[in-house]
Amino acid sequence: MSDYQRILVVSTRAGTADLGRVRERLGPSAVVLTAPTGEAKRVVQALGRDAVPEVVLAPVSYPGVDRGHRLDEAVRRHAVEDRFRDVAVVADPATITLLLRVLAPDQLAEGGPVTEVGLPRGARPVQTWQAVVVGVGLALVTGLLSAVVPAWVLPGLVLLAGLGLLVVPGRRHVGQMLLIATGVAVLVGAFAVVSSNRFPGSW
Repeated sequence: MSDYQRILVVSTRAGTADLGRVRERLGPSAVVLTAPTGEAKRVVQALGRDAVPEVVLAPVSYPGVDRGHRLDEAVRRHAVEDRFRDVAVVADPATITLLLRVLAPDQLAEGGPVTEVGLPRGARPVQTWQAVVVGVGLALVTGLLSAVVPAWVLPGLVLLAGLGLLVVPGRRHVGQMLLIATGVAVLVGAFAVVSSNRFPGSW
């Protein structure tokens, strides 16, 4: 299953309200690409982010035949550095129109000063070590609460949460981690039971 990396394309004509909404939508690790112009600087300041100037985003009077492809290459170059961060692009309307034709020709432009498109990407990889740590912690908590709560309740709730997150865009990796953690917790719990039966009084 694949999801999409969010690309927010912002016109230098965007108003204060539009920029406020963009600022709220940008993730903490977002990168902002901007044309080296005064108008673009105003937009970036309103977004409250550091900017990465890209000369290719500057407006031109007579665009070359390969300008769209050069714009596309510049945006994708920054996107692939981290496929799980947002990318914002600030440029003039004419440059944005040309960029969107090449970057996302199959996605409809929103028609306003801010357009959101997505670049396909694979699912975020699961950090196995985190799943193991969570699983061991879950087993310990389950053991401590076993006198009050049946041993299957906590792992069951975590299992259900993991299954639910598998269908949530952008959270599938968390669901996978919870499923692995549940398996680890069951194994640790089973090992504890077997050990306590083999060596009474050791647990």
